[in-house]
Amino acid sequence: MNHTYKVLKSDIELFAAALSQVRVYVVQSLGEDVVSVVDYGGTVEKFSPDTIKMPERYMRNQFEFRVDMKN
Repeated sequence: MNHTYKVLKSDIELFAAALSQVRVYVVQSLGEDVVSVVDYGGTVEKFSPDTIKMPERYMRNQFEFRVDMKN
């Protein structure tokens, strides 16, 4: 199964995700090509240079924030 996603990195990408209320999921890297999904989806409520709130607060430098892409 091919799973396509986009990683949200920039403030503008996070802002667009917050405005469109798209479902974002949070992933933590456990090593090379191994990840753990920490949160299976929520909308971005707030973000700062250091954190993203959705409704839990996550450190931007410790997690990856992804949205599914439609094929």
